[in-house]
Amino acid sequence: MTERTGVLTLRLAGPLQSWGASSRFARRTTERAPTKSGVLGLLAAAQGRDRGADLSDLVALTFAVRLDQPGTRVRDYHTAQHGDTGKSMPVSERFYLSDAVFVVAVEGDEALIDTLYAAVRDPAFLPFLGRRSCPPSRPIDLGIHRGGLWRALRAEPWQAAAWFQRRRVRERRIELEVIADLVAGDGPGDAIRDQPLSFDPRHRRYGLREVRSSAVTVANPLSASRRTSLPPKHDPMGLLED
Repeated sequence: MTERTGVLTLRLAGPLQSWGASSRFARRTTERAPTKSGVLGLLAAAQGRDRGADLSDLVALTFAVRLDQPGTRVRDYHTAQHGDTGKSMPVSERFYLSDAVFVVAVEGDEALIDTLYAAVRDPAFLPFLGRRSCPPSRPIDLGIHRGGLWRALRAEPWQAAAWFQRRRVRERRIELEVIADLVAGDGPGDAIRDQPLSFDPRHRRYGLREVRSSAVTVANPLSASRRTSLPPKHDPMGLLED
């Protein structure tokens, strides 16, 4: 019997996002797109899972992220005091993505996808975009798709902000980069340590996963509206009589 699968798509947009894969205390970096570990952490929190809970079902999900609006990388400095001693802690650098918008897709068992969708719409813990200081600017759930992950990424409309879309108003179709889990048989990919094995704060563990960059093409909604709302031709002599 063929396993029934579904695809959950999420829109991750906010003033700031930060998706670290190799951060240290004094330097908290960010990847240029949401990480699988970060998104699975968001989903686990939405379900209300304990940090020490088993993650094997979430790790088995196929993951991809579409870069609808890459954003700008910014740096901030952070100071803090020790909660018990009051001693000043070392100044740390924090990196963020500003004004970025992504569409994330996770594919897996249909029942699990339905459960995750319900959790995202009514989360046990509020979602954040990599760090607790980075809340989303609007609801993150886009819906459930049937027919495969890549079909879902092609079907979701371009989610970039209107001001960003206006920059490409002359283009009818927009090519968007996709970073996705490498599927067996698809050739070589890039290995990154972004496969969450445990979120237990006493012993966080991450394994390697292979990813590959590709692209999908979507319609430009502003280009379509521009073609249907062109002003009438102007004839400066039309009002003059013979």
